[in-house]
Amino acid sequence: MTRVKGGTVARARRKKVLKEAKGYFGSKHRLYKTANEQLMHSGAYAFRDRKQNKRNFRKLWITRINAGCRENDISYSKFIDGLNKAGVMVNRKMLSELAISNSSAFSDLVVIAKDALAGKSYTPKLVASKEKDVKVVKEEKTTPKSTTKSSTKTSASKTTKSTTKKTEKKEEK
Repeated sequence: MTRVKGGTVARARRKKVLKEAKGYFGSKHRLYKTANEQLMHSGAYAFRDRKQNKRNFRKLWITRINAGCRENDISYSKFIDGLNKAGVMVNRKMLSELAISNSSAFSDLVVIAKDALAGKSYTPKLVASKEKDVKVVKEEKTTPKSTTKSSTKTSASKTTKSTTKKTEKKEEK
């Protein structure tokens, strides 16, 4: 049997590695061996940093929430504890956005947390009415008026046809 050379496969593999290594510094984008080493390290760094990215963002959100809390004369830990006791379930990303963009809403949350820490139960009527309004709006969006009218017309016409058929059968008997 004749010998088969793997030149095309090896060249394609090397070209793929060098293509992925474009933009690397020095010989890391020119030479196959150094490019391959750098790609392996880059993959490991990328895997590690995808995990660290989540940690870094959480640290950033906590820092922003803490800054907003300090403006309202409460510490971060007491604020979070108060929200947990009050039963307010808002994640740290949204809390940090409120602290930055809507300080009045954030200060309302601080008041809720302080009340919960003082032992007061907090059941605001405004929040309940807003939730009901949101539910009504969602229901209106899911069932547009045009489809409800057409469906009632078709169902009414079907029922009249079936009743007329039944009466015709009775008359024949």
